[in-house]
Amino acid sequence: MKKHIAVSLIAASLFASGAAFAQSTTATGAANGARAGGEVGGPVGEIVGGTVGAAVGAGLEIPSAVITSIQGERAPSVTVRERVVVGEPLPPTVELRPVPNYTEYRYALVNDRRVIVEPRTRKIIKIID
Repeated sequence: MKKHIAVSLIAASLFASGAAFAQSTTATGAANGARAGGEVGGPVGEIVGGTVGAAVGAGLEIPSAVITSIQGERAPSVTVRERVVVGEPLPPTVELRPVPNYTEYRYALVNDRRVIVEPRTRKIIKIID
């Protein structure tokens, strides 16, 4: 019985980690982790999943200086028909601009919204309204 619970908790933790990465926030990571853990491991899984999801989400949050630095930048907005959501890549036609002092990020102004992107994959990691 204990072995089954341990396996369930590990599965919940892994699922929570992926959910937290996709959303890239502590609160969302905790909520998704708790939900996934509860589905897999019951009340104990909910607690473990929430904790793991929050921890992973916190580790992936973008520094506020990155957000502040691009809010003042002037760039033309590009209109795209594709979904503009966290976790999805931007189309190759969207020009990615460097974030001042943060080479690990790029940004673009898409459909009048600033998005922070992981440059290698072009995946959106944060949308700023």
